[in-house]
Amino acid sequence: MTAQLRFFADPGSSFFLFGPRGTGKSTWLKTQFPDALSVDLLDPETQRQLRARPERLGELIAAKPDAKLVVVDEIQKVPALLDVVHSLMETRRAPRFSLTGSSARKLRREGVDLLAGRALLRTMHPFMAAELSTSFQLEGALRQGLVPLVWDAEQPEEVLRSYVALYVKEEVQMEGIVRNLDDFSRFLEASSFSHGAVLNVSDVARDCSVNRNTVQSYLQVLVDLLLAFQVPVFTRRAKRQLASHPKFYWFDAGVFRSIRPSGPLDRPEEISGAALEGLVAQHLRAWIDYTNAGFKLSYWRTKSGSEVDFVVYGPEGFWAIEVKHGATIRPDDLRALRSFQEDYPEARTRLVYRGKERLRVEDVLILPVEEFLLALRPNQPIP
Repeated sequence: MTAQLRFFADPGSSFFLFGPRGTGKSTWLKTQFPDALSVDLLDPETQRQLRARPERLGELIAAKPDAKLVVVDEIQKVPALLDVVHSLMETRRAPRFSLTGSSARKLRREGVDLLAGRALLRTMHPFMAAELSTSFQLEGALRQGLVPLVWDAEQPEEVLRSYVALYVKEEVQMEGIVRNLDDFSRFLEASSFSHGAVLNVSDVARDCSVNRNTVQSYLQVLVDLLLAFQVPVFTRRAKRQLASHPKFYWFDAGVFRSIRPSGPLDRPEEISGAALEGLVAQHLRAWIDYTNAGFKLSYWRTKSGSEVDFVVYGPEGFWAIEVKHGATIRPDDLRALRSFQEDYPEARTRLVYRGKERLRVEDVLILPVEEFLLALRPNQPIP
């Protein structure tokens, strides 16, 4: 079986590799470094031994002196190992390290030394459309997402249903991150209604029957577990009064769909539209991280309500991108991009939609969303 193309590239030195469970961190490392010394902290016995005596890691490395790379999977399970890794890095003959993690929470909470800049920070994302190439199907991506663990499964719907439950059990419950799992589960569902929008903390707190501070802490849990992210407002050289709150997204369109409840009162196009916007967001995040050229992702919203879904800004480019779920474009669909152009004529404006034709209306390039996603490749300009 041919290994699946991934755009993630070896940084060339020691590195942290963060990413949600199932995004392919371990698979990529095994493919790229088959001879690496691998330490799997998800194995209960390995975790127990290294918790009891972290210096044992040095003994394992000493027993395999030819290893060019040492992989420690799920480093957040035994944060004390970072002190050992740091000490080993002080020696001239130390191998390179790759330290993977699906949670930054415990590392930050315990204030451990993140190796004082000796290890680069990198992130593995769900598949990008261009990685899948001809295997990519927009409808499938919107329905089941692009997490490799789910995409490659024989029964992806079943795996997707259990995905978040796995996190709640293994990360939230076992680590005692939250006191009340029932409240947290209600929060997960309530937060799904804010995917692609500003998360109204007061409304969510009321729906979950908890206080605002609890909702804020739950939101931080999702971000720390890499299950969700927030997109800030683009304020550079602002000429108008702008919104101040970030937008909220689940990290994968399929995970969002699995959590978002639906019923007779829900319009299917409303859920599909949010999933589409999230799918574009996760691709832009991956493009930014894999390109590693200093780009930032934000959105633009004025106090009067004019909004552009995404702004990508960096030293090598500036794009404003609007996402429309419809298959036809009306003049009103271009209004926000034109407002943005009035303030930022330097920006390249894009509108992606569910139609089939590639169009240009004045300075706005209009692209079918599938074409846009397939053309999005790291180290190449946004199409």
